[in-house]
Amino acid sequence: MAKQVTKMVKLQIPAGKATPAPPVGTVLGPAGINLQEFCTRYNDATKEKIGDILPVEITIYDDRSFNFVIKTPPTSFLVKKTAKIKKGGTKGQNETVATLTKEQIKEIALIKLPDLNCYTVEEAIKIVTGTAKNMGVKVEE
Repeated sequence: MAKQVTKMVKLQIPAGKATPAPPVGTVLGPAGINLQEFCTRYNDATKEKIGDILPVEITIYDDRSFNFVIKTPPTSFLVKKTAKIKKGGTKGQNETVATLTKEQIKEIALIKLPDLNCYTVEEAIKIVTGTAKNMGVKVEE
């Protein structure tokens, strides 16, 4: 008989730095899974990407076992990292806080492509460009 899914949880955790403390413990504790086992498996799976914030989708089953899928970092995180800024502009497109080249946008789009709702790199570039512009990051032609 197949395991029955009891809960699906989405979290954004720094790569390689998951601990049973909040926010991980606060969300997963009531589900009854082994927090230390989750943290160890997550940290082992993400140790190459330390410094990035990675979304993770955790599927919890009725026997208190779990699986998780690690996604690509959020587009806004990648834009800030590439532009070397701490945060985006408060006024969106009306305030320019940094500038990225088309090539840098393409690199971000290639990283994000598996998790985006599109099929081609050109469509992914449009999505990433829109996010960058809304953060106040100008895209050079």
